[in-house]
Amino acid sequence: MQDIKIALIHDWLTCLAGSEKVLEAIYEIYPAPIYTLVKDKTIIKNSAFKDADIHTSFLQKIPKSYQFYRYLLPLFPMAIEQFDLSAYDVIISSSTCAAKGVLSNASQMHICYCHTPVRYAWDLYHIYLKEPSLKKGLKSVIARLILHYIRLWDYTTSNRVDFFIANSKYVARRIKKIYGKESLVIYPPVDVDTFNIASNRENYYIVISRLVPYKKIELIVEAFTNMPDKRLVVIGDGPDLKKIKTIAKSNIEILGYQPFEVMKYYLEKAKAFVFAAEEDFGISLVEAQSCGIPVICYAKGGALETVIHEKTGIFFHRQDVKSIIEAVSYFEKIEDTFDPIYIRQNAMRFSKNRFKEQFKKAVDQKLKDFLEI
Repeated sequence: MQDIKIALIHDWLTCLAGSEKVLEAIYEIYPAPIYTLVKDKTIIKNSAFKDADIHTSFLQKIPKSYQFYRYLLPLFPMAIEQFDLSAYDVIISSSTCAAKGVLSNASQMHICYCHTPVRYAWDLYHIYLKEPSLKKGLKSVIARLILHYIRLWDYTTSNRVDFFIANSKYVARRIKKIYGKESLVIYPPVDVDTFNIASNRENYYIVISRLVPYKKIELIVEAFTNMPDKRLVVIGDGPDLKKIKTIAKSNIEILGYQPFEVMKYYLEKAKAFVFAAEEDFGISLVEAQSCGIPVICYAKGGALETVIHEKTGIFFHRQDVKSIIEAVSYFEKIEDTFDPIYIRQNAMRFSKNRFKEQFKKAVDQKLKDFLEI
């Protein structure tokens, strides 16, 4: 392995969310050069990547591209294909959008850790087009054309990957359906050791999430406006922040973005975590369980692989206000049956050390097979 040259490629380094935690763990195993579309220098200098050899695309030269990179979606395919990685033997991509589309040759091995096929081009296509500004008119036509192009490019570039690793069984099924490819499931790393079971809890529910449409935070806030006797704390930032603030009543605290220590404090003290999205994996669900607190969540996606109904949480089966209210009511009836220690033990299945061991084993085996060809 000493003579093998490895390159890492990640969509963008503009925040430190779940996919960046995966990249961090991969970088700890393979401290190789990192290629990415754009980066936020402020984020990088306070992260595990502060000393990394990071290469950005031509999009970085666009003023404030690290803030508005999503508007540059039509340029992603061209930008990612401009990276010349021909000097490397192995390419490891961490991809939610464009990273897997990097060009490689027959003498290189490309391993992709796929967080998801491009959400807004496939599963969330019709949801995004229901946004008020995209329902009709010229913007709607342009959006449909761009997403059609991205969908074709995304499918085509799946053939550039030699080996897919999926972050959940749910994503593995989507990779099979959309790309027609098999994949190995390795659950992402969660910093479970960072969280603790609080000695005393407070009487509030909590939501921690990016405030974007598919996360369905608005539904949770609406549900709690109909339960004025129950307190809800919402932590996170995003385009839906203003809309959520306008519908929140006095029993709901919208705290916006908070540093990790503040988020950790509120999470450990909460009585339960509420989650209404159909998520590919759902790192926040595992983080909540590592605090020993139950989760009340939508019964679809990665949640079915991380939450045990009536043992570590409660499932509801429809993404609507009524279902959330009913789930909270049912939770309070059986609240005393939840064991914080058992809940935390369930979360420990997704530790960072476990991820690193499984990922290295998978890559080393594929590399061995590749070199024997």
